[in-house]
Amino acid sequence: MATRAPAFLPPSRLETQNSHNGGIPPREPIIPRRPELSFSKPSWIVRTESNVRKEARMRLDPPCVVCKGSGRIDCHPCNGRGRTNYIHLAMLPKGAWPKWCRRCGGSGLDYCSRCLGTGEYRYIMGFRFMERDTNSNGK
Repeated sequence: MATRAPAFLPPSRLETQNSHNGGIPPREPIIPRRPELSFSKPSWIVRTESNVRKEARMRLDPPCVVCKGSGRIDCHPCNGRGRTNYIHLAMLPKGAWPKWCRRCGGSGLDYCSRCLGTGEYRYIMGFRFMERDTNSNGK
């Protein structure tokens, strides 16, 4: 009994380009590809948040006289450089590694000692034991 090929499939002949012992070359697995974005140069895609309320920063009245309202001043041990070696130089010499300041952690900033980092004007703290009460009768 001979079976007949369906009429809608044309007969085809497979020929190998490379020698695979006369057999059919193995099929390459089909890997689904992700869609590619084509940009002319590298860029960032940034997504912003919507409906976010931006709080206005209050101006302090009056601001601290030492830090001018920022709450931060230059660190004293490192003079605001963030490192404790070669403080007098703007850049480190070749081959020298920085020794980061332990007080500021390398940022070069420290909290203001007058306002304690709040930025608000604070009066000098002290006691008023030297003032005599004028209403007392000499006691």
